[in-house]
Amino acid sequence: MPAYHSSLNEEPDVRQVGNLSILPIKTKIRGPAPLADPNAADIIDETLDLFRANSLFRNFEIKGPADRLLIILILFVSDCLAKLGTQRAAPSQLEASKTLNTLAVDNFPIPGDANFALNAHYAPPQSRVDGEYLRQYLTQVRQELAARLVERLYADGTGKPSKWWMAFQKRRFMNRSLGT
Repeated sequence: MPAYHSSLNEEPDVRQVGNLSILPIKTKIRGPAPLADPNAADIIDETLDLFRANSLFRNFEIKGPADRLLIILILFVSDCLAKLGTQRAAPSQLEASKTLNTLAVDNFPIPGDANFALNAHYAPPQSRVDGEYLRQYLTQVRQELAARLVERLYADGTGKPSKWWMAFQKRRFMNRSLGT
């Protein structure tokens, strides 16, 4: 059975930095990301919907630039769950939100950096300006993803993270980690 790919691979008129799509997102967080239609699913919704199914796969055939962004975001979700799982007691929703927001804005490697885990699959940005734009975009997307992940983790109202999500904290998509 093949892995699930992004439905946004064929989006027309999408800016690319390196070979990574800069897709619109629904957000209130400031940053360079284009704003998406509030009624349509964006890459963050797609990431959260596909995370658990795709994290079971060791191989992933990249079919377009949106898949490259999807890979980075799935690996970030994996790192988020691992970060929450290392805490001694299950964090409250507020603690989890703070922890994941800090993780989202921490310095992280982008494609082209020497310590980026997947450089073989990604083209580096063409210029320094593009590289800075990509870093700002990924920071904004990571912040929005962390916020929406916390909403899903604590959706049942018990004050504890969902065991159906936390079961994936040790799973590694493609046996990789972003190393954050």
